[in-house]
Amino acid sequence: MADVTDQLADLRSDCLPSTEVNLQEKEVSRNAHEAFETGQYDACLTYLAQLQELRKDDTKVMLNKAVAEFYKSGQTTTDEFRHALTTIKSQVHSTMEDVDGLDDVENGTTFYNQAVVLYHLKQYVEAIALMERLYQVIEPFEEKFAQAVCCLLVDLYLLTYQAEKALPLLAVLEKMLTQGAGNANGKSAEPSNNNNNNKEGASHKVDGLGIELARSKLHQYKVRSYLQMKSLKACKREIKSVMNTSGNSISSLFLKSNFEFQRGNYRKAVKLLNSANIADHPGFMKTGECVHCMFWNNLGCVHHAMGKLHMSSFYFRRALQENDYATNQLAAQIEQDEKLPGRPLCTLLADCHHEVLHNCGVLLLQTGRPLVAFECLVEAVQVFHSNPRLWLRLAECCIAAGSRNDDKESSNADREKKVVKSIVGRGLHRKLILASHVTHNIKSNSDAQSSAIPVASLEFAGLCLRNSLLLLPETPAESPSVTTDIPSTLGPASNTSIDGTEATSKGQDTELSVPALPSSPLRRQEVESLRCSALVCSTYVALGLGDSLLALQYAEKLLQQPKLSGSLRFLGHLYAAEALIALDRISDAIRNLNPENITDVSLVACPSEPDQG
Repeated sequence: MADVTDQLADLRSDCLPSTEVNLQEKEVSRNAHEAFETGQYDACLTYLAQLQELRKDDTKVMLNKAVAEFYKSGQTTTDEFRHALTTIKSQVHSTMEDVDGLDDVENGTTFYNQAVVLYHLKQYVEAIALMERLYQVIEPFEEKFAQAVCCLLVDLYLLTYQAEKALPLLAVLEKMLTQGAGNANGKSAEPSNNNNNNKEGASHKVDGLGIELARSKLHQYKVRSYLQMKSLKACKREIKSVMNTSGNSISSLFLKSNFEFQRGNYRKAVKLLNSANIADHPGFMKTGECVHCMFWNNLGCVHHAMGKLHMSSFYFRRALQENDYATNQLAAQIEQDEKLPGRPLCTLLADCHHEVLHNCGVLLLQTGRPLVAFECLVEAVQVFHSNPRLWLRLAECCIAAGSRNDDKESSNADREKKVVKSIVGRGLHRKLILASHVTHNIKSNSDAQSSAIPVASLEFAGLCLRNSLLLLPETPAESPSVTTDIPSTLGPASNTSIDGTEATSKGQDTELSVPALPSSPLRRQEVESLRCSALVCSTYVALGLGDSLLALQYAEKLLQQPKLSGSLRFLGHLYAAEALIALDRISDAIRNLNPENITDVSLVACPSEPDQG
């Protein structure tokens, strides 16, 4: 479920050059900084131009000029700003591997600004790489900048479902805030001149307010982390702190609703969502967040967990409509306002079209509408192409659509004629002569178009299944626990499972995982289950396409899996026997059809082999 967060990733602008400066340069720098803080970007650029004439090769002045120009454009010239940051980075001759080059503030500010842009462009892996390098040398930086680095890195970890990495950073951030509050109290106790009493009092109030806001945000970070880790006991304590510091704000109510959702209190989760006053939200253009889209998506997730699939489908459609309305409204405003050359930076992160479309596709597949689900998931996979579970869902859409066509085109009598060629003899000597090849009603598109073209066919299903298997690690032990299909989150809230179970972060289950955005990452148990499902589907597709040898290979690999449910083992032997019959290996097929091979047909794998470690 979604969390409404403020944009913590603000661009940094430090106007004082790094080397020694004279009085004139200090004066110009101070004027530029004051103009920037008051929003007078034209005046700021004028002062920076004067400063650049005095210090032509100072990269910090170049950085401040790039930031001021970006703010002047309404943060819409993202490409130009990225190019300017890349140019500045190359001029200071500092690379990602050159950690020592980050010891000065100007280089760190450049990397931070690059990470902010990547964060809004949803390029989280690249942003994390930058911020982790920056965090290694965080000690020389000023306290405010160090807090900004920690906040951005925590946000990135939560967006990529790495809550176990976010918690240590939150401990560091909490220590910084505690020290900052102590310093502020110490300063306020010191005597001051009468002329400065009002100014200092106002600054102390501002500092205190900033610390309170930071503490509130810290509690929200902790709640999001514990929700992702399914640590509901720890989450319950932090939820109380969030409600005390933030009150009935949209973000706090969404988080508490997510907490109740994971506990299985679905009606209470719906009640909390409905109590959020989303009408008072500042709007998409100001915050870059489509709260209405989040609201309807979260209602859809809760009703999906309640088993009300048609209601869930309705809410997901409303979420799509709200998201499309917000983006269309933004596009219309850009066309009307000539001063806006592109989308503002904060709105780039807010488009949740593909996330909601993924939810719709999975839901439509569950409600027996594979063709419509296929259209949704094909569009979603263009963005989330590294998700092995999504490729499997696409293949399931193709298989379901193909089986429906077979049911329509073939009656039971027609199928029997294809299997039984003729009958000879009578009574006890009656024999069935089977056809050497069983033809299926498959409309192959191999002659007309490539199997890589997204069409709901068995050829494309085979491609999807190969992608799914390739994205999984080779050995099941390489990836550690289980989560679900529909992500109950829009934005960085949590990876709530549909069944609402609770998992801890102990042991190896949190060390490694397979990314599966937009839903939660695949861990060890689910990787094993997903591999078995992909193998049994691959066997079925190969049989349907008439490739008996490939089908036999998939079936044998399926039966070798250490944790295989009884139902999949039954299908594995059945498909292997069918492939062996087609290959004229009757004796081997009979061994696979031995009833003693099947002891149960349960849907859950028996824990016959305990996990190691």
